[in-house]
Amino acid sequence: MEPLTRLIAIDRTSPVPLYFQFAQQLQHLIETGVLAPGARLENEIALADRFGLSRPTMRQAMQHLVDKGLLSRKRGVGTRVVTDRVRRRVELTSLYEDLQRENRRPRTEVLSLRTRPAEGRIASALRLEPGADTLVLRRLRYADDEPMALLENHLPAGLLDPGEEDLSAHGLYALFRRAGIALRSAEQTIGARRATAAEARLLAEARGATLLTMERTVLGDGGRPVEFGSHLYRASRYSFEMTLTGS
Repeated sequence: MEPLTRLIAIDRTSPVPLYFQFAQQLQHLIETGVLAPGARLENEIALADRFGLSRPTMRQAMQHLVDKGLLSRKRGVGTRVVTDRVRRRVELTSLYEDLQRENRRPRTEVLSLRTRPAEGRIASALRLEPGADTLVLRRLRYADDEPMALLENHLPAGLLDPGEEDLSAHGLYALFRRAGIALRSAEQTIGARRATAAEARLLAEARGATLLTMERTVLGDGGRPVEFGSHLYRASRYSFEMTLTGS
């Protein structure tokens, strides 16, 4: 690849702010594949000196692209072009399966696995009496060793008895199928909200970063609910896709 100084030109006579000129041109290089996912950039001080910009200007340009999900910063690693976003079709599949299909090397960290009484909307979604036992799984899902989603799933007690080893090595829906539990349909709601401090820390995002939310109730044979999921996804790394047709 040619040096960035040959690919990015700063026009000091333009009314467009210098940071935005640099950010726009660097974004074009990323989106056209000239800068490949995972490519490492020089630090902001070196880039500022190379382009004759002030350090605050270069910092603003780089932060602009971090906020857009095109660059990532990690202590000890530096600034890199982010890996491709995960684009997930809205289907009755698990995130684990979708990541495998995209060759993104899924990995799971089990945060908690416990029995808890169902209350409120969870009891309603699973059609259980309030206070009935549910198995609650809380997991952190990685793609290529990068945190991607925080998953919380509620199952009627006694339906499935997975261990941490099973949950680390397999997607939940694969475990359902292995146990002979059919997944027939689902009701799903997608939204967005700001990350709490704890969520941001787990997902390697800034506090208050935007997260995609998904709530899904999965129905098995006879329309019986078998799972209620409440998931959080990094909006900077993840998107949902769907196909719409006219009547």
